[in-house]
Amino acid sequence: MIFHAIGLMSGTSLDGLDICLTRFEKQHAWSFEILKAETLPYSEAWEKKLRTSIFLSAEELLELHSEYGFYLGKAVKSFIQKHQPEHIDLIASHGHTVFHQPQKKFTLQIGDGRAIKLETNLPVIYDFRSQDVLMGGNGAPLVPIGDEFLFPQYDACLNLGGFSNISLKINHQRIAFDIAPVNIILNALAQPFNKSFDENGDLARAGKVNETLLNELNSLAFYRQSPPKSLGIEWCNENIFPLFKNIEEQDLLATFTEHASVQISKVLNENRLQKILFTGGGTYNTYLIEKIKSTTNAEIIIPEKDLIDYKEALIFAFMGVLRLNDEINILASATGSSRDHCSGVIA
Repeated sequence: MIFHAIGLMSGTSLDGLDICLTRFEKQHAWSFEILKAETLPYSEAWEKKLRTSIFLSAEELLELHSEYGFYLGKAVKSFIQKHQPEHIDLIASHGHTVFHQPQKKFTLQIGDGRAIKLETNLPVIYDFRSQDVLMGGNGAPLVPIGDEFLFPQYDACLNLGGFSNISLKINHQRIAFDIAPVNIILNALAQPFNKSFDENGDLARAGKVNETLLNELNSLAFYRQSPPKSLGIEWCNENIFPLFKNIEEQDLLATFTEHASVQISKVLNENRLQKILFTGGGTYNTYLIEKIKSTTNAEIIIPEKDLIDYKEALIFAFMGVLRLNDEINILASATGSSRDHCSGVIA
């Protein structure tokens, strides 16, 4: 079986829209090849629309849901025209997360898949998370299904994006959970320096760790919870940002980078992990990687750029392939839902 699928991913850090065309083949096991991939940076207007979407009225949010769907559709259409792939079986779209409150049985990723289909005239699979939340799960993390089938050679896969999350096997069962916020906080802290992110962690490297704040961050209740567990921007607004009072911006960056590294290293060490695949934008933060390496004996594997940048989009494309074949694409052991299931709305 061979499938060609496009995965669309927009992360909480708002770096841009990731578009990834991948060839999947199943013989005895699944294999993949990333054929073409690119990131479409958001314009200032789109970045602001998505960042402030949490404050919109219901009417305005529904309007944005449609508008963003057409934006995604046009972006994919341009990508297809540019690269002229011979064949595409489907488009799988993650959408952009506005609300994520699984304890209240809802999560919302905007970007109507039907609008994408109208623009591209291809099958579109979207809204992967809602069904899991309705089934008592966290609706996250979803990438463990890809880690299970596409990256079995690693003890764990760790993504450093807006949030850091990990997927690993314990007692022959794959579990996954969010570890701590990363870029969603670091990018916000870089804004006063007129930067969209802390390149290489240079700003943090020049700051001083505030021990009082570091202890407060490390003492947050989330870090004592057992998995499965997930984080959202609402949690950061309630628990992280209020702690940032009367401290220099550079010291905030140094302290939060230290905090993220402490929490990540703790998970690697507690689970005695040997070989871990690191991907996501935070992988380019050399200061953060140095900090993690200095406090763990685990071997940290940083792959080629395409995999660092597009692993999540790649896995959503894979989830779309599984959905099209009515195969399980969400693991209950990772999300906490009542059972493994096949999720995603087909347009």
